[in-house]
Amino acid sequence: MSKYSIITGAQAALSQLIAQPEGRTLPLPQAAIDYALKVRFTGRDQVFLPCVMKEVEASAALKAIEGGMAAAIGELRFGFKEDDIEINMEQAAAFLFQAYLASVDGLTKLDKEVRARLRDTDFNRAQSNIYRRLSANLYKTKDNGFYHIHGSLAASPALEMIGLPSHREEFTDEDYHQILEYIGDAVAKFTVEELEELNNERKLAGIYAIKEDEFLASAHGQALQKQPYWQVDSIETTTPPAPFPESFPINPESNDRPQILSGIRILELCRIIAGPTVTRILAEYGAEVLKITAPTSPDVPFFQVDGNVGKHAAELDLKTPEGRRIFEELLASADVIVDGYRPGAIEKLGYGPTALKELAQKRGKGYVYVNENCFGYDAPLAHRAGWQQIADCVSGLAWAQGRAMGRNEPIIPPFPMSDYGTGCMGAIAALTGLYRRATEGGSWWGKASLVQFDMYLMSLGSYSNEIWQNLVSKQHEDFAQIRYNDSVDHIGKTALKGMKKVAPWYWDEEDTYLQEIDCPGFGGKIKIVRPVVKMAKTWNGFNETSRPNGYDKAEWWMETSSSSS
Repeated sequence: MSKYSIITGAQAALSQLIAQPEGRTLPLPQAAIDYALKVRFTGRDQVFLPCVMKEVEASAALKAIEGGMAAAIGELRFGFKEDDIEINMEQAAAFLFQAYLASVDGLTKLDKEVRARLRDTDFNRAQSNIYRRLSANLYKTKDNGFYHIHGSLAASPALEMIGLPSHREEFTDEDYHQILEYIGDAVAKFTVEELEELNNERKLAGIYAIKEDEFLASAHGQALQKQPYWQVDSIETTTPPAPFPESFPINPESNDRPQILSGIRILELCRIIAGPTVTRILAEYGAEVLKITAPTSPDVPFFQVDGNVGKHAAELDLKTPEGRRIFEELLASADVIVDGYRPGAIEKLGYGPTALKELAQKRGKGYVYVNENCFGYDAPLAHRAGWQQIADCVSGLAWAQGRAMGRNEPIIPPFPMSDYGTGCMGAIAALTGLYRRATEGGSWWGKASLVQFDMYLMSLGSYSNEIWQNLVSKQHEDFAQIRYNDSVDHIGKTALKGMKKVAPWYWDEEDTYLQEIDCPGFGGKIKIVRPVVKMAKTWNGFNETSRPNGYDKAEWWMETSSSSS
């Protein structure tokens, strides 16, 4: 078999990102591009993630851009040029399935016993109850199409939409295939068009599954093809440049190297994976991240183990006067706000870009606002809610994976890789906004989406059939049995069996890729994936452990953080 190099593939993916045509040019300062082009890609030079698209190469290229943007800030802030930026390929891959590598005292996402260590934020039992969990899944329709119904974190609306009861307590985890058939039979009574109408009436996150060429030919696909993969737009230009803080703490683990975002305050308004990944990355660079969730807002409990590392997590009800008062006090000295909710939700509460423009002008210092969503911006479907599976269906990624697996049907790729890739894009947008705020002044609006990450990923092309079949032959025997209606949990669990055969180093050399941290919030020691970007002159690492949502007070806690005064 001819030798394929994922390192060469990563270099090509990086070059493709930077060489975008006019109108789609990435919003990056030249200093960041220059640094990114000097990145060293290291590590095992082989294909090992079971997705037909070049996920590891895409991840490594984005991390190179992230490292380049970080180095540009480092030069601006500290006055020295970074002479060594390294991206390890196995670490870049680990970033894409970190939720499956994370653990609490050895218990992973796949161990039922871990639930006792987590705060139960699955308030609607949309995750813990297998019947309700499978209401967010891909099924075949009456007209032989495929539709991914999705009740988000509620479940009931999606089940009731197709005429099923919201609860079936007699079903257990052992009834997995029976439940798939039961819900599948209900979905099969409707056409794709009928499901779209029902879904849109209820403003749910469901979507049809189409092929890449169909997506690119659609009005939505055509609109997004005219845009860069992520955006950084001006909100206001009247506030003066806001330099980075002059004083900053040095983490004892850093060997006296500073962190580029030390003293920067970030408010996170996000759930699940992509949005929290934006702020997890910013926390790696030393930012003070405060995650705010509502007391009644459901969330997936285990994703908080790795998603909340490096942060504090508090609860506020922004629909109450007291909650708004506290939030606005926090907002007064914040630098970055990251919004991962349904499009327009935070705007309706009065804390979107329009409100920040006024607040920035009032305090005389700009903000950076970062949106992460499913469908992108300034395009026909941009208003819709969505998740990783929804993006993978509508972009054509699921069909590409299904066909590669020898089936005439879409199959969601393993692991929430689109989520993590989108999170990296959002973090780059945030870093860019901070750089521009410091050099030009004003307030900046970063935008990243799951669908646009998928577009970038698929633009790199798929592995050759020879490479792909060789990889598939090394997977666990159950991998070949995966079907369109298998849940993301089942697909992830099955793929992980193969990963332990194909990439055993993640378990045999665990300390290389994972970091162990004491974590009182989860009652023991957690292991989480280490930061990907390594630089010689600045340090990239966590200053805080993880914690469940609502664990902390809604207050800033780092004495050396910047303020608006």
